[in-house]
Amino acid sequence: MTQTDISGVTLDTIRQNAAEIEAMVQRTPSIALNSPLMTRVLGGGQTVLKLECFQHTGTFKARGALSVARTLDADQLTRGITAASAGNHAIAAAWAARQVGASAKVVIQDNANPFRVAMARAEGAEVVMMPPGPPTFAEAERLVEDEGRAFIHPFEGLYTSLGTAGVGLEFMEDAPGLDAVVVSIGGGGLVSGVAAAVKLMNPECQVFGVEPVGANSMGQSLAQGAPVHLDKVETIADSLGAPMALPFGHALCSAYLDDIVTLSDDEICAGMVAFQQEAKLAVEPAAGAALAAVMGPLRARLQGARVGVIVCGANIDAETYLRLMARGVPALEGLTA
Repeated sequence: MTQTDISGVTLDTIRQNAAEIEAMVQRTPSIALNSPLMTRVLGGGQTVLKLECFQHTGTFKARGALSVARTLDADQLTRGITAASAGNHAIAAAWAARQVGASAKVVIQDNANPFRVAMARAEGAEVVMMPPGPPTFAEAERLVEDEGRAFIHPFEGLYTSLGTAGVGLEFMEDAPGLDAVVVSIGGGGLVSGVAAAVKLMNPECQVFGVEPVGANSMGQSLAQGAPVHLDKVETIADSLGAPMALPFGHALCSAYLDDIVTLSDDEICAGMVAFQQEAKLAVEPAAGAALAAVMGPLRARLQGARVGVIVCGANIDAETYLRLMARGVPALEGLTA
């Protein structure tokens, strides 16, 4: 299979992978959001939340990491795994390693939230801190070379996308009749799987991706017809700060994603406030972005629709959460006016 051959992602392979990891992951709830604000914003439409923030490790990442870890042979399991991450993927990779009986030595960016670093250690990982971007990936590559560890990529590859496709599969089964699904995008691991599952189950259901203005690698990649690497990333949504798209995820998004919209950091914070006030959920910025997109750039296109929103994660410490919430209060007023 080439880097851009997505023929391995079918409804059958998505269902097969979901069945194989079913006993080890949570089937997270899908619930209708009974919110007068969102009903007004959608012109009488309805918002349905897929609560992947209740997944093991606090984000959707557990599904992809476990799907990859389960493909390792006995020799690879003996040598253990490594990963490169801003935090959430390191936590998930460490958790997945424990599930399959392997050790984990993960590389985390040194600007990562200390709360997430502590979570990775709590999952049993040995943590190596490195500067963001290329140095983080280079250290993980060194661990592959020097220690023989298997690399679990944060967002690229067949089994990563098959794992995240389970989110879309469950959502379509548990919340029938969705007109659209909205998904936040970092490197594309989540949206590639979700979009494939949604479209393969219901081609008429639209799938929209959401990126920060300062980290829109997938949007630029789709516009140019090839994966793009950003010179810099600027966003408070650390989980959405991947500096590049990669071939497999880009190919799936090219095939199945209807459109991508972008948000300012203020709008992302507004989405976090809306989650707290309307859904009573404390989420990280990446999740806030999806709801903010429904209220903002997608609002006119979703009038009267039954809209699914992926609540992708909630790994955030109290201090950071309070600071971003304060920023989001005035922004929410402008977003929903």
